[in-house]
Amino acid sequence: MTLHDAAGQDRLAQAPPVVADTLAAQLESLDLAGRLALAAGLGHAVFTTSLGIEDQVITAAIGTHRLPIEVSTLETGRLFKETVDLIGETEERYGIAIHRFTPEQGDVDAYVAKYGMNGFYESVEARHACCHVRKLKPLARALSGADVWITGLRRGQSGNRAATPFAEYDAERNLIKINPLADWDMETIRAHVSAEAIPVNPLHARGYPSIGCEPCTRAIKPGEPERAGRWWWENDEKRECGLHVPESAAQPIPPVSQIAR
Repeated sequence: MTLHDAAGQDRLAQAPPVVADTLAAQLESLDLAGRLALAAGLGHAVFTTSLGIEDQVITAAIGTHRLPIEVSTLETGRLFKETVDLIGETEERYGIAIHRFTPEQGDVDAYVAKYGMNGFYESVEARHACCHVRKLKPLARALSGADVWITGLRRGQSGNRAATPFAEYDAERNLIKINPLADWDMETIRAHVSAEAIPVNPLHARGYPSIGCEPCTRAIKPGEPERAGRWWWENDEKRECGLHVPESAAQPIPPVSQIAR
């Protein structure tokens, strides 16, 4: 299956849920390399990595099998040094280029002018506005022209992600989203990382199973869910940055033109 037929017709415009459901059924029976190869064969495929342990598993498979998948990351300007260092280490290890997408300086300046550098601690609105500037807008550039978006989403990461499918249609971006590790648990991931000697973020060993921007991430406590350390000061148990939920379902974000004083 490809997302475009010989006549150049867009299958997504015809029946996107059917396409996604068919792909999900095909992906379930494949191993990781097979899932990624299938995704690569659908068209222009982009994998966005946060350099977390599951994302490193996917990057390693792409590099090892020399798959035609573009690897990109959102270098927000607030990442841990360990995360930034891992980008170069991973590129060297697998002989690949990881494309960095950074926020526009004008957007950052406008945010700081309204909320302050760390205004995201003060309200959910301010936090979503920061994620919009530093992550969502760069993501839009990373996915520009993509037919397929590959992610490291897993069902075991949080209750909010428990129903993560292998494939789904992203209506806002008009592309197919592939989650090749949807059914992998952390024990399986760690075993795979050990067997393949995959480089991972040293913060994982310090109690950070899920790693985002430094000011917004803490180590988790024993018994807490994997993503409990993300935006820990907020009360909403389903808190997300907006990358993997429709913006229409998240708190409204003011246009950057309205952020400045």
